[in-house]
Amino acid sequence: MNPPLAFLGHRDLAAVVAWRGDRALRVADFLADLAAVSAALPQRRFVVNLCIDRYRFAVGFAAALLREQVSLLPPNHTPQLLSQLKDRYDGLYALCDEGASTDALDTIAYPPVGAPGSLPALPVFAALQEAAIAFTSGSTAEPTAHPKSWGRLAMGAAQEALCLGLEGSVALVGTVPPQHMYGLESTVLLALRNGFALHVGRPFYPADIRLALEQIPEPRVLVTTPVHLRALLAEERKLPRLRLILCATAPLSTELAADAETRYSAPVHEIFGFTEAGMVATRRTTQGPRWRALPGVRFWREGDDVKVAGGHVEAEVAFSDRVQLHDARTFSLLGRSADLVNIAGKRNSLAYLNQQLLAIDGVVDGAFFLPDAANEQVTRLIAFVVAPELSPEALTSALRARIDPAFMPRPLHFVDALPRAATGKLTRDALARLAQALRERGRKA
Repeated sequence: MNPPLAFLGHRDLAAVVAWRGDRALRVADFLADLAAVSAALPQRRFVVNLCIDRYRFAVGFAAALLREQVSLLPPNHTPQLLSQLKDRYDGLYALCDEGASTDALDTIAYPPVGAPGSLPALPVFAALQEAAIAFTSGSTAEPTAHPKSWGRLAMGAAQEALCLGLEGSVALVGTVPPQHMYGLESTVLLALRNGFALHVGRPFYPADIRLALEQIPEPRVLVTTPVHLRALLAEERKLPRLRLILCATAPLSTELAADAETRYSAPVHEIFGFTEAGMVATRRTTQGPRWRALPGVRFWREGDDVKVAGGHVEAEVAFSDRVQLHDARTFSLLGRSADLVNIAGKRNSLAYLNQQLLAIDGVVDGAFFLPDAANEQVTRLIAFVVAPELSPEALTSALRARIDPAFMPRPLHFVDALPRAATGKLTRDALARLAQALRERGRKA
C-alpha cells in the first residue's frame, strides 16, 4: 500500500499556515510560494535546506518533495561535513534564504514569490516517497544516514498531536532550527500536518521568545529546550498565556519543569527521540520518570540492547541511551552509555552531575566534562560554568554540598558562555575544544 498523503492538514485556502510578525500567511500563500520555489529548484536528487525562516524551510521541504528530491538533515552545516556529503550524494546543492549561505555547495537562493495566475492543487505525496535523510552526529565515526519516508513522517506528526492533546487552531513558536529532527517533527510537521500554524522565526533570547509568542493567537504552544526554558525562568517577566510547553534535546529536571508549570500555568511535556528512530515517547515531566510510547510504537529487550519499532518508526533500531524497560510501552531513562564516569572506583553520570551544578542558585549554565585519558595516571573531571554573580569559593562550597568529593571538578572554569549548538545541545567535541583553548590560554598567561 502506498496511499497519497497531504502535506497540509488545513481545511481551506483561507486557513492560516504561519505567522510572520502579526501577518498571517494562509494556505493560498503557501501554494503560490510552493509553485515559485519548486520551479526554481534545479533538476537534482539531493538538497540541504538551510533556510532560517521556518516558513520558507517548510515551503522548500514541500518543493523538494514535489520535485522528488530528498532533503538531507546533517547534524551541522560546517564546510567540512557538507563537502563530505557532496562526495557521497551526487549533485547535492543547498537552498538558502537571507542570512544563510555556504561555499561548500552549489547554492540556490530562495526566489522572490508572488501569486501565480492560478493556484496549484494542495500537494499530496506517496507514503513510500523518500522525504529526508537524517544523520547521526558522527562524533566518533562518519555520520550514519537514516532515510525517512513521507508516510512515516506524516504519521508521526498525527501521533504527536494526539499524545499532546492538541487540536483546532493551535499556533506554535519554536526555538530550535527546523533542520534538526526535533525541529522538523515538532515545529514544522506537527503544525502543517495537523492544520496548525507555525511562527516563522527562531527566537533565541527570552525577549525574542516573548515577542514571538505575543505575535501569535491563542492557543499557543512553545516548542523549546531546557536551555531556553532555564533562560526564560531566570527573568521575572511573564509570557503570554500558553496551552503547552514542549521540551527536548537534553534531560529536563523535574524541578525546572515544576517551576515552569507554576510560572506559566501550562503543562510541560517532553519528547524523547533519537536520529535513528525519530521521536518515540512522551512524558509530562512533573508526573514521574516514565516515558510512554507514541501510538503504535513498542519496545523490547534483545540481549544488551533495548529496541524500538512500530508506528511511524521507519525500521527496527536500538536505543542509543540506557533505559529501564517496564513493559512494551513504557521505560525510564537511565542515561547514555557514554555518560557514565568512574572516578576512584565510584560511578556516576555526567547528566546527574550537570543537574546538580545547574540547580545551584546563580548558575546560568554549566557542564561537566571528562577528558580522554592521556599520559597521566588519573583523569580528573573538568567543569565549565556560567555564573557571573558567584565567586569560585561560593560555587565550590555549594557544589561540595551536593556531590561526592571524588567528582569535584579540577579545574572549575568560569566562562562567558558554553559552546551550545542551535538546538541547545552540547557535544563532547565542543567541550573538548573549549578545554583545549583554555589550556592553551593558561600556558600563554
